[in-house]
Amino acid sequence: MEAILLTIVLAPLAGALIAGLLRNQVGKVGAHSVTILGVGISCVLSLYVLYLHAFQGAPVYNESVYIWMVSDGLRMEIGFLVDRLTAMMMAVVTFVSLMVHIYTIGYMAHEDGYERFFSYIALFTFSMLMLVMANNFLQLFFGWEAVGLVSYLLIGFYFKRETAIFANMKAFLVNRVGDFGFILGIAAVAMYFGTLDYAEAFAAAPQFADATITIWGDTEWSLMTVVCILLFIGAMGKSAQVPLHVWLPDSMEGPTPISALIHAATMVTAGIFMVARMSPLYELSETALTFVLVIGATTAFFMGLIGIVQNDIKRVVAYSTLSQLGYMIAALGASAYAAGLFHLMTHAFFKALLFLAAGSVIIGMHHDQDIRNMGGIRKYMPITHWTALLGSLALIGFPGFSGFFSKDAIIEAVHHSQIAGATYAHVLLVAGVFVTALYSFRMYFLVFHGDGPRHFEPHHEAHDEHGGAEAQEHHHVEDEPTPHESPWVVTLPLILLAIPSVVIGFLTVGPMVFGDYFDGVLFVAAEHNTLGAIEYHGVLGFMLHGVMALPFWLAIGGLATAWYVYTQKPEIARNLARRLDWAHFVLDRKYGFDEFNQAVFAGGSKLLGKFLWLVGDRAVIDGLAVNGSAHSVGKLAAIMRFVQTGMLYHYAMAIIVGLLVLLGWFVLRG
Repeated sequence: MEAILLTIVLAPLAGALIAGLLRNQVGKVGAHSVTILGVGISCVLSLYVLYLHAFQGAPVYNESVYIWMVSDGLRMEIGFLVDRLTAMMMAVVTFVSLMVHIYTIGYMAHEDGYERFFSYIALFTFSMLMLVMANNFLQLFFGWEAVGLVSYLLIGFYFKRETAIFANMKAFLVNRVGDFGFILGIAAVAMYFGTLDYAEAFAAAPQFADATITIWGDTEWSLMTVVCILLFIGAMGKSAQVPLHVWLPDSMEGPTPISALIHAATMVTAGIFMVARMSPLYELSETALTFVLVIGATTAFFMGLIGIVQNDIKRVVAYSTLSQLGYMIAALGASAYAAGLFHLMTHAFFKALLFLAAGSVIIGMHHDQDIRNMGGIRKYMPITHWTALLGSLALIGFPGFSGFFSKDAIIEAVHHSQIAGATYAHVLLVAGVFVTALYSFRMYFLVFHGDGPRHFEPHHEAHDEHGGAEAQEHHHVEDEPTPHESPWVVTLPLILLAIPSVVIGFLTVGPMVFGDYFDGVLFVAAEHNTLGAIEYHGVLGFMLHGVMALPFWLAIGGLATAWYVYTQKPEIARNLARRLDWAHFVLDRKYGFDEFNQAVFAGGSKLLGKFLWLVGDRAVIDGLAVNGSAHSVGKLAAIMRFVQTGMLYHYAMAIIVGLLVLLGWFVLRG
């Protein structure tokens, strides 16, 4: 088994190294061939591992590959923990990554840095696999930082554009804030539990359930609450939860394939996976669970609202990701870890599908990303249209589609939760269903329905990720090239992702959410078992219950509202925007988070830097240490010049005076 696991991890790494270091030798064909081969091998073997664990009852694999260092009894090692959770994550990550690799051949065909891009996305896959397969906190942190590094490189792939450089630096800095809490949490685990190994830490945790620590003053803090919240702060950065969400929409500066990979299978899912893996710790702190639940529900609803006013096709999908991550986080806070992970899996397929479909639309529209300039594209791009429709139905939780089962399970679990904040979270999650359907089908109807592409003056927010031009010049409809369907390397991944987006939910909801798939993997305290409180009578019974519940009718209401407003009476949207201009302003400004961060954190950092430069650099270092020393030496040298005259009788006189002084000193002492 160790050989298989090492191959799964190292095959994408080998492809990344060849494509990156030998790009001039292997060329474009060689670069995409070796990376697709590496990720393909990893995908096939991951599916085999999933088969062994899901259907053959393979035992949990928890072994060390090698010990890197031992310090005062604390082992730092590389190792693999493969159970049903790991196997599911490995299969999702490698399958979605493989689809993105194939798609990239068509999408990036005429781009500079083609080989570099393939190297990066293969390295991304390796990094995420190291994270999900880790059996200890050190390797988890390595994968955690590695996905952050590669996302930085990919968001700033168009490094000649200032907006791309700003976006990748923003992602890097925001994630450093989260990672500061994350590494403190890991340090607390090592300090109090005396180990970095998952199994040993989880076994030791109950002994510290009632332990308290003093951070400052005389206030006692629950150790488990502090550890769990610190770890979750890391998840807030990686999985883009309020207020550390601000980097994710700007990640759209990277090419569309990497948007799909970041939002669907890597990076943002790392936080969800980590909290679920740490369930034996989180179950020991209701305060931490409440914190997680409230943050998740807040993100789910309020980030979804912003999606309603977005006009860039990729940013609509990006805010959808923020909202859906909030649903997953809320599930974790309600101790419905299985439901959160189930939504992670279903979301990976339909969100990758929606991003890649958006990229296909961008290709067909000759790199115009403003949905107000689109319309009627279904006539020209039938495969893209139908797959995007399937992805949108899965996203809003239409009955029978994968998102229906996972989202309804989360809402029901939060409804049954008894911890503080559950009522608040339930209200926001239910309301978020209407919002999700509204922004999803607003985008769908504006892009694919209507008589033909529309063109507005001025061209607001249009963004050509290939040319980097904002506010492009407009032409009349007859001057615009006709939209066209994308090549097969683009449409094939859409079809392959559309299949699980439709069927994976009803095939797996039973064993994964209400069955024994995660037995022995996730730990849920008896008083927190919200999924156990849900009556499950099979897939059909779950669907029947779902179509009679409020979330279903809210989803239908959001869909119908989008259809009526954006296809039948578009003036309603314009009138509402004028009458509720304050609300539109708030949403368009994203609640002012960017301005606040720029003014307070960025501005404060600049002021602090200027103060340190004036006081520390100029006054202390330059003024006293460097220039002060030089000035003192100069003064001393000026004095010494009067002593060293070069006259012999001066030196003789100095010797005589010196002797007299010495003789006088000896006489006085005697």
